[in-house]
Amino acid sequence: MSDALVIIPTYNEIENIEAIIRAVFSQEKMFHVLVVDDNSPDETAVRVKTLQQEFPDRLFLLERDNKNGLGLAYIAGFQWALERSYDYIFEMDADFSHNPNDLIRLYNACAIDGADISVGSRYVRGITVVNWPLTRILLSYGASRYVRFITRMKVKDSTAGFICYKRTVLEAIDLSKVRFVGYAFQIEMKFKAYKKGFKIVEIPVIFKDRIKGKSKMSGSIISEAIFGVISLKLKSLFSK
Repeated sequence: MSDALVIIPTYNEIENIEAIIRAVFSQEKMFHVLVVDDNSPDETAVRVKTLQQEFPDRLFLLERDNKNGLGLAYIAGFQWALERSYDYIFEMDADFSHNPNDLIRLYNACAIDGADISVGSRYVRGITVVNWPLTRILLSYGASRYVRFITRMKVKDSTAGFICYKRTVLEAIDLSKVRFVGYAFQIEMKFKAYKKGFKIVEIPVIFKDRIKGKSKMSGSIISEAIFGVISLKLKSLFSK
């Protein structure tokens, strides 16, 4: 049994899913993997079921009926994990933008060094992003600066989605009240943890843009992040 679960949300990730699962399982530490699939038309879930025959005690699949947001996929994964005995619960993308070799660094930051949340950060040591167009780098970096200004969180990469949570953090947050589904979901989770006094640390990682498959970025996701931050801050002021 492992104390660490890596949650990987998927929608049309047939080109990446087997490789990313094998990469996680090749680490020196034993991690379990939960794939949360949003009814991918390319049969990502079918590939996962095939791999489950090879990894029956380490690989798990949660199938959802519809594609209705990254945040809801992660919340379903969090709830699944909390029903079991995992002490460290990770978010990670399927497309290799997050390097599986960094999982142990995020784990150690929480399990050994005392963090409650460790964030794989693109901006804690300059800008460590590979293969992104300049416009996207500026948008992402600018968004993180904007979030720090509005929320006063001392997190330089607030939209990061490569994260390790201690179980106690997810137990303390009312997941049924998490509002956002895109990048704003990542901000909201960090902000709720910050307001509860949990220790958040950033671990420098190199972020690489996906090589295979299509990005899920959209204008509505960006808008949600921009305007959602203001509503999160205002709500926190009135809830004191």
